[in-house]
Amino acid sequence: MTKPGLVLHIDPIACEGHGLCAELFPERITLDDWGYPIADATPIPRGLERHARRAASECPRCALRLVRSQVE
Repeated sequence: MTKPGLVLHIDPIACEGHGLCAELFPERITLDDWGYPIADATPIPRGLERHARRAASECPRCALRLVRSQVE
C-alpha cells in the first residue's frame, strides 16, 4: 500500500521546456535532452513540500501541478 501525499504532475502539452522547475526543485525534477522536465512520481516528503509548491507556482506556463496521490 502506498502512503498518500502530494506528487508532481507535468502537463506535457502546456510545458515549453523553460527548465525553471528543475532549477527550483532539483531534488525531484530533472531535464531530458531537450530541456523538458521529468518528475519523480513518488510522494513528496513533507520537508520538501514548500519547494514543490514554489516550483509549481513559478512555472511560466502553469504546466506543473501538485496533486494528491491515490492510495493503492
